[in-house]
Amino acid sequence: MRGAVIHSPGDVRFEGLDDPKILKPTDAIIRTVATCVCGSDLWPYRGLEPVAEPRPMGHEYVGIVEEIGSEVTHVKPGQFVVGSFATSDNTCANCRNGWQSSCLHREFMSTCQADYIRVPNAHGTLVATDGHPDAALVPGLLAVSDVMGTGWYAALAAEVKPGSTAVVVGDGAVGLCGVIAAKELGAERIIAMSRHEARRQLALEFGATDIVGERGEEGIARVKDLTGGIGADSVLECVGTPESMRQALHSARPGGNVGFVGVPHEVRVDGEELFFSHVGLRGGPAPVRRYLPDLIDRVLSGRIEPGKVFDLTLPLEQVAEGYRAMDERRAIKALLKP
Repeated sequence: MRGAVIHSPGDVRFEGLDDPKILKPTDAIIRTVATCVCGSDLWPYRGLEPVAEPRPMGHEYVGIVEEIGSEVTHVKPGQFVVGSFATSDNTCANCRNGWQSSCLHREFMSTCQADYIRVPNAHGTLVATDGHPDAALVPGLLAVSDVMGTGWYAALAAEVKPGSTAVVVGDGAVGLCGVIAAKELGAERIIAMSRHEARRQLALEFGATDIVGERGEEGIARVKDLTGGIGADSVLECVGTPESMRQALHSARPGGNVGFVGVPHEVRVDGEELFFSHVGLRGGPAPVRRYLPDLIDRVLSGRIEPGKVFDLTLPLEQVAEGYRAMDERRAIKALLKP
């Protein structure tokens, strides 16, 4: 088969790879229908994470089951399935508590920008749809496998409630999906922080009521101006930089909450400052599997359209262009079709 391999920062190639095989009885092999480039893939692409040796890339996927291990009973060959970037058996204590991304048998997906994928813990990770969805719904279902599920978790971690005010820090795909989530969870006011016109427009379409283009102290002051001088009830941090975390923590009101889902890079939180802020802080890898059935239903019913974050569609063989377009901010998110 063929797939994306990163060799060094800025160097992603489409090349031959070994076909995946069933290694454990809980594995499944799926034929990729769609995959994509994630904002977190840009960290190694930009040299902000080490690339010690060439390795496959990708952790978002939807596809058709080709083969299953002997212990996989929840899905069968021929079904269209959606999975998560973090696999889970869905039976351990952490999974039963709703934290499948901390499954005791967790494995992170990392080879999904390819023709075929081996999915560990397939019996607890994959969710099948009723029949094969219309092609127009595939982007939305692909978004559910990570960015929509992660945006949903950010909103829940920030404790967005009906009638509340929410701020979304980050206008990438996760941040934009966070706007959808805040809207679905009943936020009355949603302040999206964005300086890019196309992303601003999509945020408004998804339910944002206000756009803030300022950053740093000016951005914090603007949020305070919009919230009666105290800050927002809930803040979704969807970037993972020291600047975005500071923006989030200082945009929340005393007693408010920050849900942080941007993979942290050199982020440090001052314990004393947090102590006196009275701001709650929760984050981590989103337990996407917990939300899959609900989010799949919302996509299939047309209630939400997170697939709109894909503003560039390419054949899988042009994956390197997908990375370039996102790195240069010519695209919010690149969808890849084998």
